[in-house]
Amino acid sequence: MLTASAQKAVPGERTVEASAALLRRGWTADEIRAQVVAHRWQRFGRVVLLHNGAPDLDERRAIAMLNCGDHAVLTSFTGAEVLGLRGWERPTTHVLVAGGTRVRRVAVAPVRVHYLGDRERITTSGRRRVHRCAPALVIAAGSFDSPRPGCGILAAGVQQGLVTAAELRDALEFAPRVRHRHLLLAAVDDIEQGSHALSEIDLAHLCRRHGLPVPVRQAVRVEPSGRRRYLDAEWTTVDGRRVVAEIDGALHLVPTRWWDDALRQNEFAIARDTVLRFPTVILRTEELLVVDQLRRALG
Repeated sequence: MLTASAQKAVPGERTVEASAALLRRGWTADEIRAQVVAHRWQRFGRVVLLHNGAPDLDERRAIAMLNCGDHAVLTSFTGAEVLGLRGWERPTTHVLVAGGTRVRRVAVAPVRVHYLGDRERITTSGRRRVHRCAPALVIAAGSFDSPRPGCGILAAGVQQGLVTAAELRDALEFAPRVRHRHLLLAAVDDIEQGSHALSEIDLAHLCRRHGLPVPVRQAVRVEPSGRRRYLDAEWTTVDGRRVVAEIDGALHLVPTRWWDDALRQNEFAIARDTVLRFPTVILRTEELLVVDQLRRALG
């Protein structure tokens, strides 16, 4: 049986329990109520926090999930973050439940509930109550008003080594009603062909919109020193010339990265390649200028 304490439980000990779980473990309703009245524990809906301090992030997530029923799992941004995704964190806990589940909301743990009609289709990552990464990312991608950040989070999942493009495609096949599905599938195709960043996906879409050939993404170039370079985009023209486009984000303004870019471009010049550099902000705000330069470079 759990021991009551005015202090926060030691790391590794469960600090959040559903009231029903405490009853199964031998506590009576009166005993639980007494701990709460004495301010040793705290009650949040169907859940009891087994200390009197402010709940931390993991505890708030557990409180939110346990108030969503026994079969709820973390999904979307929260599930992907727990599985290792970085750069897309959200303060709200995202939870997936079967349709018809009764959810209890508590102020201390804001929750965004996603519903799936069939509980059997909720697949988890291992033994944890966390949605598999690919379908969690698809739910997150479909939550944006615009398809562009949705494509970005899918690319981030692959870039960070959490999922494959094939896994994302399978997840999209099982989500026929997800928002922006057609464009998300197109983004997965681009990711599979080598686009590792959202800017590279943007470039591929730009080429398709304006009738330009779609480049080879992440082509490998081996320098005389033996160093392998990965190119953002590369074309081979009908007369055998190679045209390279590099998409420069803010990271390229860091001095050490800028020096490396200069040496990299020297190697292109020595090989007589045509090199175009596009800052990401230009790619997104001056599309016709980018198209004009690409069209002239490709002949």
